[in-house]
Amino acid sequence: MTDVASPGTKPIASIVDALGILPAEWTPFGKHAGKVSLDILKRLAHRPDGKLVLVTAITPTPFGEGKTTTTIGLGQGMARIGANVAVALRQPSLGPVFGVKGGGTGGGKSLLFPMDAINMHFTGDIHAVSAAHNLASAFLDNHLHHGNALGIDPSTIRWPRVVDVNDRAIRRIVIGLGGKANGVPREDRFDITTASEVMAVLALAEGREDLRARLGRIRVASTRDGKPVTCEDIGVAGAMAALLRDAIEPNLAQTCEGVPAFVHAGPFANIAHGNSSVLADRIALKVADYVLTEAGFGADMGAEKFVHVKCRQSGLKPAACVLVATIRALKMHAGVGKAVMGKPLDEVFAREDVDAVRRGGANLAKHIENMRAFGLPVVVAINAFPTDTPAENEAVKEVALAAGAKDCILSTHFAHGGAGAEALARALKAAADEGAPDFRMLYDASTPLVAKIETLAKRVYGAEGIDVAPAAARDLAALEKDGFGHLPICMAKTQSSLSHDPNLIGRPSGFRVPIREVRLMAGAGFVTVLAGDIMTMPGLPSKPAGLAINVAADGTISGLF
Repeated sequence: MTDVASPGTKPIASIVDALGILPAEWTPFGKHAGKVSLDILKRLAHRPDGKLVLVTAITPTPFGEGKTTTTIGLGQGMARIGANVAVALRQPSLGPVFGVKGGGTGGGKSLLFPMDAINMHFTGDIHAVSAAHNLASAFLDNHLHHGNALGIDPSTIRWPRVVDVNDRAIRRIVIGLGGKANGVPREDRFDITTASEVMAVLALAEGREDLRARLGRIRVASTRDGKPVTCEDIGVAGAMAALLRDAIEPNLAQTCEGVPAFVHAGPFANIAHGNSSVLADRIALKVADYVLTEAGFGADMGAEKFVHVKCRQSGLKPAACVLVATIRALKMHAGVGKAVMGKPLDEVFAREDVDAVRRGGANLAKHIENMRAFGLPVVVAINAFPTDTPAENEAVKEVALAAGAKDCILSTHFAHGGAGAEALARALKAAADEGAPDFRMLYDASTPLVAKIETLAKRVYGAEGIDVAPAAARDLAALEKDGFGHLPICMAKTQSSLSHDPNLIGRPSGFRVPIREVRLMAGAGFVTVLAGDIMTMPGLPSKPAGLAINVAADGTISGLF
């Protein structure tokens, strides 16, 4: 598929003009996208913000439930009913593009444009993050090689290297082999770029000055006498900030119906905070009356971190929440079939099974309860598939309303674009206009770290409690002692279950969450907690999506969708 403009797309300059962005406040990036200057926030500081809407989902199948497609389609539906709307989405990582999911720019008649560019490098932001992160790695090892003046204890180094592809073979490596000229031998690892603290910093920074300060605070190791060593200490923070000078500016693109789309930053929600940038949301809120911002994976992942990490740090407040569900996912949560990426979808998902939908609806109900616990009005969007039946859709609506959703709407945006999302748009607009005056967090900043983790486990996941490994307990105690107890928690766990165990489908109960590792993200401003067997470098499946991707002589890319 190549980036051929659909009848609904517009020249990017037209999108810019419609948003009231001045010529000096944006830079074209190719023919169909641009970067928006942060200076616009100064000029529009006096203008009231629009209404921010969080788009999230139930616990997904391996195929995903169309959250991005729904966000795009809903934005198009909002525009069709006369709303001044923009969407804010994360930039796709090359890991999923070539790995399990394939392209991350929507589907059907609810697509981002330019699709190929956004999926393949786009404006280079993710590569800039990789470069900045790995520059810190190089400076750190160079410091060891040239005498180690700071007295760094190599065994305390937790700063990995990163690359934006899935590659299980480099999860654990040994570097510095081959003699003294090649550095100091030590164990190391690679994470995927979207799990990098630099990516989290980029997504949470309020501007270049804040970006520079956050990069300087990143801890990379400790000295032999236990003192922290930061990027500032090894002298690399300024150069890292320079590499990210342009990457911090949000990217502006559009949907296939010409709705403005800010596509910026790409933290994974299962191992990072999973939200697009604060700056993209801030700019969008100044130029649009309604902004749909998407959080990754299920509501227990990206949406929870949106509230406790992104909103806590930025002060952003959502007016409503859209929760995406599919009939096939609810059937999966009832245990009637198994969705395996790379294999044909089990035919059981295509058969009408109202009872299974109701049983699997327990997962939907829990996510609704969680969002209501944050004080958010919830509108459930049923992302329609051709095999769904009216009786199954009605069962979803019954479950959703009983759990406290304000409305539950069938949306056919995949097949019909914005026209198929008009009913959903009206329901959302009504909820957003009413707002969320009781928006709240589930824990205070002053709550001890262990209690914060336990709050998430019990109130969000439905666990009986947590089991903290001795090493993790020591690290948590040390963080409290060092003055980091006020930070929020960024839980790294499976996206395939409300629990830490991907095999526990539906609404599991009676389980305890094992906490095996704790990592301080001092620059990003949170504590990452690893639960269960979660890994920060994914592997490729037996049949990677990249097998189908190719490029023709004229530059046309195929196989992304």
